[in-house]
Amino acid sequence: MFLSKNQPWRHRPNAKAAVSFLSYFPAQPEITAAEEAAQISDIEFIGTTNTDHWTRRIHKLCTENRDADAALRLLHRLRLRGFRPDSLNISSIVHALCHANRFPEAHRRFLAFVSSHCVPDERTCNVLIARLLDGRDPSSTLQLINALVSEKPEFVPSLMNYNRLVDGFCKLGRLEAAHLMLYHMIRKGHRPNVVSYTTLIGGYCSIGDVDAAEKVFDEMPEWGVRSNALTYSALVRGVLRRRDLEKGKRLMGKLWEVIGSGADVQVNSAAFCSVIDTLCREGFFHEVFKIAEDMPQGKNVLEEFAYGQMIDSLCRFEMYNGAARVVYMMKKRGFKPSLVSYNSIVHGLCTDGDFLRAYQLLEEGLQLGYSPSEFTYTVMVEGLCRELDLAKAKDVLNVMLSKKGAERTRIYNIYLRALCHMNSPTELLNVLVLMFQSHCEPDIITLNTLIKGFCKMGIVEEALRVFDDMIEGKFCAPDEVTFATIIHGFLSVGKAKESLDFLHNAMLERGFSPGVVTYNTIIRGLFKLGLTDEAMEVFNKMVGSGVSADCVTYTAVIEGFCESYLINEAKKFWENVVWPSKVHDSFVYSAMLKGLCRSEKFDEACNLLYELADCGVVPNAVNYNIVLDCACKLGLKREAYQITSEMRNNGVMPDAVTWRILDRLHGTVGKQDFGGQNGHSIESAFVNK
Repeated sequence: MFLSKNQPWRHRPNAKAAVSFLSYFPAQPEITAAEEAAQISDIEFIGTTNTDHWTRRIHKLCTENRDADAALRLLHRLRLRGFRPDSLNISSIVHALCHANRFPEAHRRFLAFVSSHCVPDERTCNVLIARLLDGRDPSSTLQLINALVSEKPEFVPSLMNYNRLVDGFCKLGRLEAAHLMLYHMIRKGHRPNVVSYTTLIGGYCSIGDVDAAEKVFDEMPEWGVRSNALTYSALVRGVLRRRDLEKGKRLMGKLWEVIGSGADVQVNSAAFCSVIDTLCREGFFHEVFKIAEDMPQGKNVLEEFAYGQMIDSLCRFEMYNGAARVVYMMKKRGFKPSLVSYNSIVHGLCTDGDFLRAYQLLEEGLQLGYSPSEFTYTVMVEGLCRELDLAKAKDVLNVMLSKKGAERTRIYNIYLRALCHMNSPTELLNVLVLMFQSHCEPDIITLNTLIKGFCKMGIVEEALRVFDDMIEGKFCAPDEVTFATIIHGFLSVGKAKESLDFLHNAMLERGFSPGVVTYNTIIRGLFKLGLTDEAMEVFNKMVGSGVSADCVTYTAVIEGFCESYLINEAKKFWENVVWPSKVHDSFVYSAMLKGLCRSEKFDEACNLLYELADCGVVPNAVNYNIVLDCACKLGLKREAYQITSEMRNNGVMPDAVTWRILDRLHGTVGKQDFGGQNGHSIESAFVNK
């Protein structure tokens, strides 16, 4: 069901028409009988002539209660009894509507107010225009300004509002309208300032029209406007985006001169940040390093701030080794990087997989008082353990343990989890011994991590020894995660019987009732071992014991059937259990669609996909890509594009995987069918279809 976007009662009022502001208000939203009676009683008792009272009442509803609708309902009741709103009322309502992010309605209300021949004073109008500009709809705001000028010719919008209009049009890419605003403000007696020109220059550069930006730049002296550092930085950004490095370097030379002679530290700092960000964005990192060495901006940009900005920009563009190079330059000049910046470099190197370099910086940073954040510590210690560098991992552990106020148990738990990536059960036990020696009590997370590590290494017997110690009271009592972990450990080494015994006996003896997570673990494990009947017995027992299956359960069952080539059983399970339960998500759909495609039932997979959409379910891009990939492998070009069209019709945009599949289909069916198009032109042709 589609609703028409062209609704006549949502039209924009014409400011030139003699439409009464009061008659604009439509019937108000329904309210309770008690509220309506209370409002009528108050109005009859106080009367509509007490304008001060009602102005305060409307203002309170808008500012304290933040209820613009209640204020509008009250105003509606008042106007039925002859009350005429004034500028204070509309000001309160416009602010409340803007606060509620209802900017289109705020524009309409204000425009209707102006149409009623009652215009607030110039200051109030400028305040309201500034508030409406927050809605990022400069066209509507300009229409409102024109209506104000038409009704009150002496009204002049403030220079700041004009500059914001220029900025709004520039952000929308409407540079002609933005440029017209300069002439508009000149006609109203304003002289464009450096903000006006810099904003317009930045707008032209953002769309790649550097020539127009330079013309605007050349006009500035004619109006007696002196360019500042931000003006030059906007031009530099446009030139560098055109990959004209030589010209960009000449402009940067002038920029450093302007910064050197300018006293406004904030403007200079902002311009410096803009240039560094642009250089990094365009890949001119060598220029950033040159700036870091020469510091041509002088003393009007604090050196420590400048270095910090370079580190931040380099890290945002994943140049972590380059950021470390800037740190060395800082040290030579006697500066220290902030601990946040330093941690960004170390963490970035870890995420890049350069753990040895990150460890080196960690050692050097200790002299600066640096210690990694918990998140960085987690990534670093796991990476070092994956690379089997246990000595360095222990050093990082000791650094974290030496931090004042450190949660020692939590730090040990993170280290234990990292050790699980190594095939070293001895080290796991050594950490447990170390915790006792340092009087650090292991918690349930410690023991569950230890058990998981043993199970992952295939040493379930060691995991059972820890479990027995927990049962005997040597450690804290086990929880459901403990049982689920051991069950998963049994299944991972093929001991299905032991896992079932543990589920049916050990858990119940200890007073634990298996939850859906435990059942999901054993069902998935049994299916992977090819024990389909046993898995379904566990599923039936789960349902019989009152534990509700979730999407993970259904996904595991369907995947298990499909991997066992029991597609008919999967279909029956879908039709009789999953679909009637109304508990299904994109993972369940993916499992069913994969099974159908793997069983060469492409038509049934398409039918399922379309039936889901018909029932109001919106499959995601992954679901569509599964069926699309099957069509590609079968060389079904027409069906593939039909599936892609269905995606877009249902509001699901094709992703990168979709286009790669179509590109592979293109290569499969022959380039002559597409007229020699490549993958990008396939996408363009389809989007423009």
